[in-house]
Amino acid sequence: MPDLGISVLFKGQNMMRLLGGLWVALRISLISVAISIPLGILLGTLMTWKNPVIKVFARIYLEIVRIMPQMVLLFLVFFGTTRMFGWNLPAESASILVFSFWGTAEMGDLVRGALISIPKHQYESGEALGMTKPQVYFYIIIPQTLRRLIPLSINLVTRMIKTTSLVMMIGVVEVLKVAQQIIEANRMTAPNAAFGLYATVFVLYFLACWPISMLAGHLEKKWS
Repeated sequence: MPDLGISVLFKGQNMMRLLGGLWVALRISLISVAISIPLGILLGTLMTWKNPVIKVFARIYLEIVRIMPQMVLLFLVFFGTTRMFGWNLPAESASILVFSFWGTAEMGDLVRGALISIPKHQYESGEALGMTKPQVYFYIIIPQTLRRLIPLSINLVTRMIKTTSLVMMIGVVEVLKVAQQIIEANRMTAPNAAFGLYATVFVLYFLACWPISMLAGHLEKKWS
């Protein structure tokens, strides 16, 4: 039976290095989410306004994010801007910048969809009861919006965690990059280690994302 990389996995500090790489991926995604959520809420709220300038700006922003692959954005920010402006931008900072840019657009679209899904009579009913506009939003609109938004926002977290695997392309040593380094270091003694290492990366991503995905599904069923 061929060696599938299990011995390499537990050789020296290899497992700890993989866990450290996973933490790098999680740190980038969580910081990006923490930035994206408040900015996305602001953007999504602005997108419901009838201001034509805001609508055009938001549409262009969303189309850029939807059309351009995240890898191209990473290369553009990390390689392009550093050469153009001559600044020293760390790869991890560039990754957070790109994922925040992407996450803000995704979150803004989710917020916009949640807000416009509230029936118009909900606003009218609150005003008929003598509530002011801030009271209508605080007591009626925001609670319903949150129930629609939280499960979708949690799913965005899992998507961001998975997409952070792209940051290895600009030199960030996350879990996939660590696995490649271990495979390369052991290619002579364990030529079949790739299967075991990449399977371990799969399991680590699964363990990181599965509880979050289950929580989103639970909340969606509970609040549907």
